[in-house]
Amino acid sequence: MHLIRRNRILRQTPAIRAMVAETILRPADFIAPLFITEGTGVREEISSMQGYYRMSIDNTLQEVKELWSLGIKSVLLFIKCSDELKDNKGTEALNPKGLMQRSIRAIKSAHPEMIVMTDVALDPFSTYGHDGIVDGNEIVNDPTVEVLAKMSVSHAQAGADFVAPSDMMDGRILAIREALENDGYTRTGIMAYSAKYASCFYGPFRDALDSAPGFGDKKTYQMDYANRTEAIKETLMDVEEGADIVMVKPAMAYLDIIREIRNNVEVPVSAYHVSGEYAMIKAAAKMGWLDENKAIIESLTSIKRAGADLIATYFAKDAARLING
Repeated sequence: MHLIRRNRILRQTPAIRAMVAETILRPADFIAPLFITEGTGVREEISSMQGYYRMSIDNTLQEVKELWSLGIKSVLLFIKCSDELKDNKGTEALNPKGLMQRSIRAIKSAHPEMIVMTDVALDPFSTYGHDGIVDGNEIVNDPTVEVLAKMSVSHAQAGADFVAPSDMMDGRILAIREALENDGYTRTGIMAYSAKYASCFYGPFRDALDSAPGFGDKKTYQMDYANRTEAIKETLMDVEEGADIVMVKPAMAYLDIIREIRNNVEVPVSAYHVSGEYAMIKAAAKMGWLDENKAIIESLTSIKRAGADLIATYFAKDAARLING
């Protein structure tokens, strides 16, 4: 048997496979989500996210230091708002002394080199658990966008490098960009959740922040998971309105969307490896059904292979350790 092409030659040894690998994961590819709560010395494991924690600011600073030492260059902040501070106006979201604003300042003071990204949406601050202001049974768009723009400026004032609007309201990227420009925050970036789907994979995240919707669902503003072309349209609009980075969320069930977006935009593409995807791997590994470390690297590689330049993932620290050896 005489073959002209033997493809297995390039698969023979680990060294050869590494030499010709098309997709390379780096710790700098990862965005580490952080859940922050009030108090001192707090480190609470999230029951539905084994091995992941809500932390007070002091412990968050230690976490950021460790992340940087592993080569992770960016964090994405979420805060757990106390129930007594929640309302239907996003009042606490605009508080210059609020937990988010204090967290930003603390991290940038202790670790100025770390890229700080901040969640911009009203669900953590809402008595209804929705991403916008509620009027009757409707999540109203334009009044919500006004608050989101003010919220973004508040984060920029505290020192955020990027604001990350995750709400999926119409026109919010343009409103945020204009608000930042008008207030002189011309160096603050926008990472837009451009193709965020109404997914069942967000459950553990909502446990972490106590932000599950109090009525109905989020399908009137988050995207229908049956749609592909809509994701391209939404993303192109966000780029036109001033987004510096665009995001697809979730990631693993939407690899085709990541590739479509990568093929259609010239800005960096991020993907969010969400809490349900994390929890599935953790649960299967706990049962002995798969090797957790191998599943982590294979999953994240598939997301990058699909076209993501950046990956927000709860496995960021674990993956960095595995990559660093």
